[in-house]
Amino acid sequence: MRSLSESRVLIVDDVKANVDVLVQALRHDYKLSVALDGESALAIARKAKPDLILLDVSMPDMDGYQVCRRLMSDEAMRDIPVILQTALSDAEDEAWGLALGAVDYITKPFNAELLRARVRNHIELKRHRDDLERLVQERTRDLQRTQTVMIESLGTLAEFRDPETGGHIKRTQAYVKALSLCLRRNPQYAPLLTDAYIELLRISAPLHDVGKLGVPDSVLLKPGKLDDAEFEQMKRHTVFGNEALRISEEKLGPDTFLHTAREIAYTHHEKWDGSGYPQGLKKDQIPLSGRLMAVADVYDALISKRVYKPPMPHEKAVEIIRAGSGTHFDPDLAEAFLGICETFRNIALTYADCDEEREMLGGVPAGAATRAKTFLVVEDNEVVREIMRSQLAAAGCAVEVAANGREAHEIFRRCPCDVVLTDIEMPEMDGYALAEALRDLENAGRRPIILAITASDFDLNEREAHKRGFDGYMLKPLDLAVLEAKVATLMKGAASSLLPDATTTGETQ
Repeated sequence: MRSLSESRVLIVDDVKANVDVLVQALRHDYKLSVALDGESALAIARKAKPDLILLDVSMPDMDGYQVCRRLMSDEAMRDIPVILQTALSDAEDEAWGLALGAVDYITKPFNAELLRARVRNHIELKRHRDDLERLVQERTRDLQRTQTVMIESLGTLAEFRDPETGGHIKRTQAYVKALSLCLRRNPQYAPLLTDAYIELLRISAPLHDVGKLGVPDSVLLKPGKLDDAEFEQMKRHTVFGNEALRISEEKLGPDTFLHTAREIAYTHHEKWDGSGYPQGLKKDQIPLSGRLMAVADVYDALISKRVYKPPMPHEKAVEIIRAGSGTHFDPDLAEAFLGICETFRNIALTYADCDEEREMLGGVPAGAATRAKTFLVVEDNEVVREIMRSQLAAAGCAVEVAANGREAHEIFRRCPCDVVLTDIEMPEMDGYALAEALRDLENAGRRPIILAITASDFDLNEREAHKRGFDGYMLKPLDLAVLEAKVATLMKGAASSLLPDATTTGETQ
């Protein structure tokens, strides 16, 4: 916890004599900033985030009440305590200021001791409130981590009985989140698919096959096609999962994450036309959670290797889901999937279980992946950013990520990297501005390779990329083999190369 002397107070008053009095009273106890008008006060508050604001009421252009209203309407500043200062002593004026969100009122002329006491009390109160909020957030994160670990552990327990599907849990989690985020663009689904619900879907996804713990090994591990009787036994895993999670849900209450997990476990084999199991639900009778998992689970089953089948090429899996729209799958979800099927392919590549799967997905063997020293991935799309981070990390690279150019610029200042992969269109400094800013840094002589990442050749070409300060560009989705070749070329020789091949590192492909 910071000491009081490290706290910052912003003094806002258009009369310099009043400012001098306040500065004299507080200068030994706090760091002080001064604004002589409302607009300046808002600008300083937004940038410096003071611990308290002493705000004069009677100012020209924008009075203290207007400033207070603007502060309280801004999410980034509404938690800053505001003490209004005025020569007025009318109770209605005080009530009006407090109603706007101010925490206290002091009248002129100032009593120095009273002023210091009130400032100290409100700063200490804010610090205690912030500490309490921090503790609540930490406790919430601890509970969420416990919940997530428990879910993943239960899901992994089920997967242990089928050792060939080690990446299945991570893949289906990522598929469900990506598909949910895409579907949210549809106004029909936007109200339901909040950030909190999408996260609930993600962490519940590993339990979709928990009922397989109740399926006999002779059926679950059979190295071949199931006969009719065995398939009926296998179908029971949805019922077993539903019952196990229902019992737990009754103990914890209906509003827990287990309700969503139970929906997924029970309904992810239902089909849009009613021909699925175990209940034969159709269309909107099937919970959205189950319809989402149906797409994720089928795609992953198709592209995965099993003892009884080889992995299917990505393109063929996509066509099967396209053909199943309106019969097996909700047409809206099938359409959303087709719009981000390359994202699914990248997720599958990131968490592939074997080289045969990677080859069918159009990727490269694990030993051939790029191994640059350090990468900075700059992308405002959370799903795309995480996929690229995972791809590079899985290939043995050290990876930092940023959601916009400004954040990336700060990261690079603290910790320069070898390669920057940046999106172009981003809030808070786009890719062009970032490239220019990084070139200006001259960070101890380290010049990073900067590659733009773009959705198509129509957005950027090699010549235009060089004009705008990039060393080149890469298309989304990220192809590690192309990246490896491009960076190796840019490094001009093996002595300075960031991408040693497998033979020089003693690794095998």
